[in-house]
Amino acid sequence: MTVSALQESSDAADQCGQKSRKIRKFVNWGIKGSLALFDQGLFSGCNFVLSILLARWLPADQYGAYAVAFSAYLLLLMLYQSLLLEPMAVFGSGEYRDCLRAYMKSVVRLHFATSASMLVLLAAFAAAATKIAPAGGLPGAFLALSIAGPLLLMLGLARRAFYLEFLPAPAAFGSLLYCVLTLGALFPAYKYHLLSPFSGLLLMGLGALVPCVILFARLKPRLSAGARNPSLAEVWQRHWKYGRWALGGYAMMWIPANIFYPLVGSFRGIAQAGELKALANLASPVLQTYAAISALLLPYAARTLREKRYVGAGGLAARITLCSVSGAAIYWGVLLVFKGPIFHLLYGGKYMSVAYLLPVVAFGSVACSAFFGSGTVLRALESPSLVFAAVCISSCISLLIGVPATWIFGLQGAAWSMAVSELLNFVMVIVLMRRMLRRAPSSKRETTGATLSGLPIPSPDL
Repeated sequence: MTVSALQESSDAADQCGQKSRKIRKFVNWGIKGSLALFDQGLFSGCNFVLSILLARWLPADQYGAYAVAFSAYLLLLMLYQSLLLEPMAVFGSGEYRDCLRAYMKSVVRLHFATSASMLVLLAAFAAAATKIAPAGGLPGAFLALSIAGPLLLMLGLARRAFYLEFLPAPAAFGSLLYCVLTLGALFPAYKYHLLSPFSGLLLMGLGALVPCVILFARLKPRLSAGARNPSLAEVWQRHWKYGRWALGGYAMMWIPANIFYPLVGSFRGIAQAGELKALANLASPVLQTYAAISALLLPYAARTLREKRYVGAGGLAARITLCSVSGAAIYWGVLLVFKGPIFHLLYGGKYMSVAYLLPVVAFGSVACSAFFGSGTVLRALESPSLVFAAVCISSCISLLIGVPATWIFGLQGAAWSMAVSELLNFVMVIVLMRRMLRRAPSSKRETTGATLSGLPIPSPDL
């Protein structure tokens, strides 16, 4: 056999090996992605089913109280995610990759400090609600949330920690256990007439307790020990430097998505807050699907873009946006065709009078899906300041329009205001990301510390 023939044979073997590795990598990521969807689908699906069942079984005013309390929980979740979960996904996959065990100890301590603050704050809200709105179950809802909130957040922390090692299977097990325990306790509570906003939220917290213990017990041996031992002060400083922008961004995102529950309840009665929640429930599967993908995608994007910085960022954002919008469009296309039967099936004939607003909710949900791509890339690039700037501008505009619209048009005004806010979020984040990429140094894309209209683009070594 000639030398050229041997070379051709070697090249063919290399090409075959490369194709085989690509196929294995694709299958591996397909399995991990499916498990991530299964994990988030179980956890959020359980909360979705619980919300639907409470809408069917509780009076409208009590379900409205649950909706207001749950919107407060979402605010706490966003604050928690900005200061703990999102920085953990970025730094745990980068800066502290070699000492995850010590790093996670500090993160857990931060969780307990945060939880203590939340408990005191929510208990104060419950006490205030007994003076302002004693009827309708609002005080009990906030009291239950003061117990359930920290437990639910700890379960989220335990689940997300496994994603640092790209291990969604244990997280999915925790979600499955939470689902079984929570829904398993809900039906006896309904059967024996114990169901209320208080008991519904409390069951969520108690259902999270057992999987928390199991997941943290399984987590420790899987984390790399390493020689470094970052102090609590160091970890908090890094989380705060990153999370202060994410904190503002999530707070601004919460405002248009959740402020209209108490607003419409104040202007038109707490029952309309329940009607708005019944509409928003149907957008939850889309949001939670992307939350599941984000749990796996953000650490991957952070690790990939850590070395490349701006190279490929625009393309990655475009691919994520295309996939997310396509998925949302398919979901809502099916849902809108069968909206009548679906509403009747989910709510047992209740809330049919507001089904006509479902296309408005669909419009906002698709716009929110479009935001996902650019938002994920900016966070992976440790540029949450730009996400904050985008949502801050859009939220302020939304409130200027939405508050008078809700006062004048009630539920219809609130639904349209929420949808318009999501569209503005998408437009603003696209504008800011494109400006950032244009201003990035062309000769040395990995250069850090550039600015955008006075907003810092942090170095990956913050």
